[in-house]
Amino acid sequence: MYLRVFNQIKKIIPKISETELIALRSGGVSIDRDIFSGKINYNKLKKDNALVTCNQLEKDMLDKTKYILKKYGEKPIYPSNNINNVIEDLGNMGFFGMIIDKKYEGNKLPISTQTKILTMMASYNPSIAVVTMVPNSLGPGELLQHYGTEKQKNDYLPKLANGKLIPCFGLTGPNNGSDATGNIDIGIVKQINNNRYIEIELNKRYITLAPIADLVGIAFNLKDPDNLLKEGKTGISLALIDKNHPGLIKNTYHNPNNAGFPNGTLKGKIQIDLDQIIGGEKMAGNGWVMLMECLAVGRGVSLPASANGTAKAITYAMLNYIQHREQFKMPIGNMQGVREKFMEMFYNTWVIQSSVAFTSHILDSGAVPSVLTAIMKQQTTERARKVLLNGMDIYAGSAICIGPNNFFTKFYNSSPIGITVEGSNTLTRSLIIFGQGLNKSHPYIYNIFDSIQTNDLNQFKKEFNSMFIFCTKIYISSILPSNNRLDHLIKKYANLSNFIALLGGKIKSEQMISGHMADILSNIYLAQSVIWYHNNNENLPTEIKDYCIDKLCSEAEMKLNLVINNHPNKYVKILLKPTKYSVTYDNFRNENIIYNTIIRDENTIKLLKEDVFYENNVIEDLQHLSKLNKNSDLYKSLYNKIINVGEYNK
Repeated sequence: MYLRVFNQIKKIIPKISETELIALRSGGVSIDRDIFSGKINYNKLKKDNALVTCNQLEKDMLDKTKYILKKYGEKPIYPSNNINNVIEDLGNMGFFGMIIDKKYEGNKLPISTQTKILTMMASYNPSIAVVTMVPNSLGPGELLQHYGTEKQKNDYLPKLANGKLIPCFGLTGPNNGSDATGNIDIGIVKQINNNRYIEIELNKRYITLAPIADLVGIAFNLKDPDNLLKEGKTGISLALIDKNHPGLIKNTYHNPNNAGFPNGTLKGKIQIDLDQIIGGEKMAGNGWVMLMECLAVGRGVSLPASANGTAKAITYAMLNYIQHREQFKMPIGNMQGVREKFMEMFYNTWVIQSSVAFTSHILDSGAVPSVLTAIMKQQTTERARKVLLNGMDIYAGSAICIGPNNFFTKFYNSSPIGITVEGSNTLTRSLIIFGQGLNKSHPYIYNIFDSIQTNDLNQFKKEFNSMFIFCTKIYISSILPSNNRLDHLIKKYANLSNFIALLGGKIKSEQMISGHMADILSNIYLAQSVIWYHNNNENLPTEIKDYCIDKLCSEAEMKLNLVINNHPNKYVKILLKPTKYSVTYDNFRNENIIYNTIIRDENTIKLLKEDVFYENNVIEDLQHLSKLNKNSDLYKSLYNKIINVGEYNK
């Protein structure tokens, strides 16, 4: 019987390419394993007494962040004559060494501290945030620390840490975007007079910091037609070249939506020595492994922090604005239509900041959960965009007219960039989150897959028996009633995942099912983040926690029903029918109650504006307005200043 089942499963398992297999084996797991197991480990969500809220180094770096933002203001920094001064200050103050070990003259900050710095920068000047985050994310610094030779580390890392070298990393080109390695530049090993070298035809685009970079990282597909390699292998490889390397052309730049940061192209026919490969010749052909391992962390830090800064700044501003801006002889916050939009903003912002804090905590613990960081990249950038659009609706004409009181345009320009880069959200949602989660985070599926790959029937028997028992138990528990809404959702999701797994290779093409399964998984993780956040921030209203968790569960429950209704197998649909949810509806009255809780609770407002920088702009004016007597001349004068929009002479 087992052999028959073994062969049948072998047929439905999709063919997995080497790059997919590397991605699957990169990074680790965290509470995503618990979710696919159908349970919550509440010990992981408890208050962490060892959690340091703010140490001296963090305080110093945040003070330096405020100095930078005060000095350079809100204007985009590129193209501008100011760019060199900005880079010099950021380098001298240690902002380019946040991931570099002290051994190499970096300051190696905790992820939670990096997140607070990037959140603050993004809340005021997104272009400065981008220039700071890129050297501290996937690129030469990160790759050198993990894989570089000692000589490479000593030569480059100290100069990267102090800003003497500005890095960029060239991966994408006209023919390889989301499919990063699909049709990437080719490098060929050649030899002249016993000297071996690699000849590469470069054509890279969308490379952040390329126009100002001194140290250029490049990815290419290494080929060795004459078998000249002594170590390593062919395949995706990573190398470093100087900005003045013969043949390198980087004389054009892109303008990503007027967001104001350096981004450009890398072109030309170049020759490099084999010791310019990161890690030396022995690391030739290992580039995709290197990229995936580093991306597993970086994807969960920089872009989520940027989304956090955007969402917090806008929501805090609108919280003040709707309490003062009057139409129809009342504050617009008294109008349910406006309040509804604000509550959607607050909900998404609270979820973003909770998950950013929780994920930073997980990463600081040493875990590298690649599925969770993919969730963070996709969910935070998408939810921040919703916050932005609702905020623009409320701020109305002031949000669309350029002028001193329009703080929206900088976020409006930069928001789509975060959604597009580091794996577009469409790809991440429809293919990566659930696809990798099912294979990586499920308690049994990867082991079954591995036993089939190695033709190990004995191991298959063991894993198959365990999974059969697990599937039976979780199916029964998903039908039984539960008093805990989130617990019940997790059981139902784990059960549904087992049935979706039966689609095998068809999951890749059933991307709407995969996308909605990704949404449910994401919402479960975000709900757990909210629990952890409230456990680690005392005196917050439990009503806000319950409100966010209920909304996350409502979204997920609707999607779970939708997946069951669209399962392509009618017999599976019959089996899953008892696990569907009855339709429930939001309570409008509850929205009003939570709104009043928010505007009256000082701790909530304090955390909402934490790490938001707003000196010398309209958000500061709005905050000041709340402290004034509405009948005073000063209030009326400041009110009129705030509602003023830009006017220009013809």
